Amino acid sequence: MGNPQGPMILSTSYIPHLARITPLRSNPTTTPTATLLRLLTIRAHFIPDQAVETMLRWTLCLLVGHLCHLSGADPDKVTYKSPVPAGNAYLAEHFDYIDQFREQWVFSTAKKDGSDSGYDGKFELGHSKDENRQPGDSGMVLQSKARHHAISSALKQPFMFDHRPLIVQYDVQFMNGMECGGAYLKLLSQPDDSTSTEALMQSFNDKTRYSVMFGPDKCGMTQKLHFIIQHRNPVTGAFQEKHWKEANNAGNAMGGKFGDVFTDKKPHQYTLILSPDNTFEIQIDGRQEFKGSLLEDMDPPINPPKEIEDADDRKPEDWDDREKIPDPAATKPEDWDESEPKEVPDPKAEKPIGWLDDEPLMIPDATATRPVDWDEDMDGTWEAPLVDNPKCKDVGCGEWKPPMIANPKYKGKWHAPLIDNPTYKGRWRPRMIPNPNYFEDRNPFRLQPVVAVGFELWSMTDGILFDNLLITDDKAVATQWSEDGFQTKRRILARGSQSLVDWLLHSFVDLSTQYPWLWAIYVLVIGMPIALLISYCCMSRGGDRDEPARRKKSDLEEEDEEPLLENEKAEEDQPHAAGGDAGGDTGENVGDDAVDDALGEPGGGSAGSGADQSGDDDEDDDDDEVAREQGESPKPSGTRQRRKARKD
Repeated sequence: MGNPQGPMILSTSYIPHLARITPLRSNPTTTPTATLLRLLTIRAHFIPDQAVETMLRWTLCLLVGHLCHLSGADPDKVTYKSPVPAGNAYLAEHFDYIDQFREQWVFSTAKKDGSDSGYDGKFELGHSKDENRQPGDSGMVLQSKARHHAISSALKQPFMFDHRPLIVQYDVQFMNGMECGGAYLKLLSQPDDSTSTEALMQSFNDKTRYSVMFGPDKCGMTQKLHFIIQHRNPVTGAFQEKHWKEANNAGNAMGGKFGDVFTDKKPHQYTLILSPDNTFEIQIDGRQEFKGSLLEDMDPPINPPKEIEDADDRKPEDWDDREKIPDPAATKPEDWDESEPKEVPDPKAEKPIGWLDDEPLMIPDATATRPVDWDEDMDGTWEAPLVDNPKCKDVGCGEWKPPMIANPKYKGKWHAPLIDNPTYKGRWRPRMIPNPNYFEDRNPFRLQPVVAVGFELWSMTDGILFDNLLITDDKAVATQWSEDGFQTKRRILARGSQSLVDWLLHSFVDLSTQYPWLWAIYVLVIGMPIALLISYCCMSRGGDRDEPARRKKSDLEEEDEEPLLENEKAEEDQPHAAGGDAGGDTGENVGDDAVDDALGEPGGGSAGSGADQSGDDDEDDDDDEVAREQGESPKPSGTRQRRKARKD
């Protein structure tokens, strides 16, 4: 598999680069790269194979290199650069330059609802309160609460709803949370008259016509993500708001954590893509959360119904819409007594001992005094206020009455049982007539041209930061703008707040989304070593279970082989017994073969093996007696070893 020191040499080359990476926390030993470097120097006790260990170390080296790419250089040494659109943009605002902001954004001078109160809320350029923010990265901050705010900026050129999609994208950060208020924007429609865009922005108010309204809103427990269009009726020419049906269900976004955008005090990105095919897509933080159609998902619907109920239609007098009626044939039972009350006094109750019948429940307050300014001529005779009688506290006072209990004889008023109405005609509805205001707009995407974007807000919470506002018709431009602005900002801000696991997950997902071919590398470099390790462990576990049996069998064979070889050698050296001949030798060999058969060894046996076995036993006994007379312990004979083997 290669030199096991190779990965260590490779990992050592990363150390000078890793030393420049800013740690995720104040403690430098808790960085992900430092953790992986420590892993590279540790040999796992559960990896007995050097080749597998080498592969795992190479894998960790790849992860270290990956983290080096993701971490980049020290953020304190990175110079912030305002995002620049990579293509056509109708408006691209990063709110980084105060002079540009004052030149392009117009505060409304309109009065609210025709009253003397105007839009006196303040918008100013500011920066995030996060300690890890990049110097120079600013945004437009709503600075006042409980006030009306209105500010707008003109597009470079009007956006025409024709064959190109509308893409609106901007960041919102509730730096102080959100109690009640909105952070949505409006795309202001081009006036029908000769009103200039500059005059439109100066008079911007809640009644100003817009084509699209989009963004988050919260008040109390109600959380919304607004998407509203003002659609023009082709018959009457009147404009009507069409609301996205799922605006109130936006809490299901982000895995059910949409409410966190109002409380986590982090920046979040909102993107609306409105396409010429009348479909729309809503993204949060660069991920698609909702998708719908203007023709199907707006309320009220874009196109009215073809038929409506006739408002002049009246229900006929003989129309019976009673589904059930009392049974006319039913009669009240003779024993049914309607006079019995629902409750009766408890006949078993007894008055408590010591009950004070003559004591009142309330008595005048003896400690009360008449007010100094009391005028009997004007106020009448003064009487002390009544208080509870303290004598009644322990037992009770006044007239005693037994408690009420349910009357077992009570049946109530008798009603005839209900039966199906034989003359039932069903629920009456007015007849349907053709809708005189019906129209069919097959392309509601063609809204009024947009000439400006504005924020018209009321909020009970200040500290709302807006940043990286983009209006374009090119998805690639929006993606690049997001990467250069919001995504970069989020990665930098997350370095000091995310846990190791969260940082690793987000880093891998972000880079893998940008470079999809990395998934193949992950499978080859990470998946295959894990699969090999699992296979190796499974094979080793199976071998470990067979080891005791194999060891026991081999030990037995080794114990048997040595005595047998010694005995065979001794028998060859000893002279044959008297009366022994060739037939006797043959009998001994046959006996040995029989023993070999019993041990599972190769060889054959014959009928004479039993007699020879007995002779061998006698010889073994004689040898044992000689050994005992000489003070030595008897040695196990080959026959005894074979007998022991048979017994085992």
